[in-house]
Amino acid sequence: MTPGPGVARTLLPKKFQASGVNSGVRRYRPDLGILISEIPAVAAGVFTLNECRAAPVLYSKSLLPAGDIRAIITNSGQANSATGRSGIENNFRMAQSTAQTLGCRTDQILTASTGVIGIPLEIEKITQSIPELIDRRGVTAEPFALAILTTDLVPKTVSTEVQLEKGVIRITGIAKGSGMIHPNMATMLGYFLTDAEIPQAIAADFLRTATDLSFNQISVDGESSTNDCAFFMANGASGIPVHSDADCALFQTALNEIAIFLAQSIARDGEGATKLIEVNLHGSPSLELAKKAARGLVMSPLVKTAIHGEDPNWGRILARLGADSVPTTLLDQMTLRLQGTPVFSAGSPLPIDLEQVRRQLKADQVVIDIDLHGGNHSSTAWGCDLSKKYVEINSEYLT
Repeated sequence: MTPGPGVARTLLPKKFQASGVNSGVRRYRPDLGILISEIPAVAAGVFTLNECRAAPVLYSKSLLPAGDIRAIITNSGQANSATGRSGIENNFRMAQSTAQTLGCRTDQILTASTGVIGIPLEIEKITQSIPELIDRRGVTAEPFALAILTTDLVPKTVSTEVQLEKGVIRITGIAKGSGMIHPNMATMLGYFLTDAEIPQAIAADFLRTATDLSFNQISVDGESSTNDCAFFMANGASGIPVHSDADCALFQTALNEIAIFLAQSIARDGEGATKLIEVNLHGSPSLELAKKAARGLVMSPLVKTAIHGEDPNWGRILARLGADSVPTTLLDQMTLRLQGTPVFSAGSPLPIDLEQVRRQLKADQVVIDIDLHGGNHSSTAWGCDLSKKYVEINSEYLT
């Protein structure tokens, strides 16, 4: 697997192209991007569960799953959310203009937007820039990845090749996300492209499984957005089918790895973040409890601030687990490790060298390992610390 983030030249799968330009909506950086399949592609999507959904979410969700999608156009800077009827009309104009330039139907174009909520889309600037956007298309992911950034510090791209029974296929992933990050879905945009031949009937299953293991297991600030989307496109240009059960397993594993890499990149790039937090929770009696407890820790302001301050206050971890419905019987038998150091076991604190643990917490990745000793279910979640910089960024976001 070749990552990502910030590494130049992440190759796209066969017969996929990407581009990014500045349309004038944002002053200094690319703000309009497109992913194009030269041939019709099978496509699927997953979308935010926020009841306040942006115009592009409503539009793209209405078209998927599909078997003949040609492109996904994305603008940044303006979310086109809470913009009323004009927002729906402007979103359609963006898709329609793209279709006319590519020479395809409007319903073969998907849309996504990211940026400030409640600001009308500057559609004239966008439509006027679409011919240039398409003219500048190339075979690497970076121009598109740069065009979709908002408060992200780095672009997030990754690509891998997978050996299937009939030959080698490529999967490329691209994502953006930094703030308003929370499960179902995490506040982000994600794109997965492959040149494998995949039946439309199973494309959505591949995407949903990967999303549940990755984007739905990260949290930066507990806030859910109006614009979350993750897209999957398979154009079959390699001529290699995902043919057997073994192929399906290999493909799913590779897609999961890419999705988890991107999810970790989003968490690491959280607004104002200085540390990536990883929670590994084992021994749960149910998967539901494992997910809830792991995600609860990465979204807890008290846990996040303690880690930012490199303070080994592990009592906050126990308190949050109890708040997330981990029963007393499990708390009394659990084992807790912080950066590999056992700090709590069988209902009692363990003797530790606080200064040593504090030094361990200076690392840019902090790992919390929990074993409830109550079952066979496990879950991993990712988040970031909470810093003063997060407050600064979000107190000045609009201005």
